[in-house]
Amino acid sequence: MTATDSGRVALVTGASRGIGYGIAEALVARGDRVCITGRNEDSLKEAVERLGADRVIGVAGKAHDEAHQDEAIGRTLEAFGRLDYLANNAGTNPVFAPIVDQSPDVARKVFETNVVSALGFAQKAWKAWQKENGGAILNIASIAGISSSPFIGLYGVSKAAMINLTQQLAVELAPSVRANAIAPAVVKTKFAEALYKDNEEAAAAAYPMKRLGVPEDIGGAAAFLLSDQAGWITGQTLVVDGGIFLHAGVG
Repeated sequence: MTATDSGRVALVTGASRGIGYGIAEALVARGDRVCITGRNEDSLKEAVERLGADRVIGVAGKAHDEAHQDEAIGRTLEAFGRLDYLANNAGTNPVFAPIVDQSPDVARKVFETNVVSALGFAQKAWKAWQKENGGAILNIASIAGISSSPFIGLYGVSKAAMINLTQQLAVELAPSVRANAIAPAVVKTKFAEALYKDNEEAAAAAYPMKRLGVPEDIGGAAAFLLSDQAGWITGQTLVVDGGIFLHAGVG
């Protein structure tokens, strides 16, 4: 192990861009080796090159595809010999409308990608490495999973499920594996662009920090939770929101 090699290995889903990329970037910067996943093979290759092909591999596929989950975990172990950390970031929100107008098919798609895939990756990481060797799991939730969220309600319900999934994993996988979540507010990514693209200044005005989040904000928090420094933290959801929840009270 060199001075710049932490000896730890992570798998980050949905990491060709946005929050997932920010997490992978933070982990690579501290010396971790990382496997990133994403649906678009070209975008994934570009991300690997930016992060450093000597420390990062990419596995293209759909997060809810069990064969893809097996391949991602298998290739991580083949390339790096271990799997200390799992960051479940892959997610979808295909609609922007009230929850009462959503079809069951849309609901199934959202939950399949946002919740079931996270459970699948966690189960497979546990069985493949973490059960015998320990580690940590991080689920990227959302403040939409903590309170009502007009027009992205279905997404919020799925993120609420992810928060409870985190708590369940924390109990069932302890003491060898910790499980935590991060609940971001609006972060400037292509995924969240519809929430701020028409007027970013107005969108940011409600935040005490007077700006929207950036992927690096989440990456730093993720790196902490996926580290020995957070060794006595499990089952928690860290809200990273620029203070927006401070305006949730009366008055």
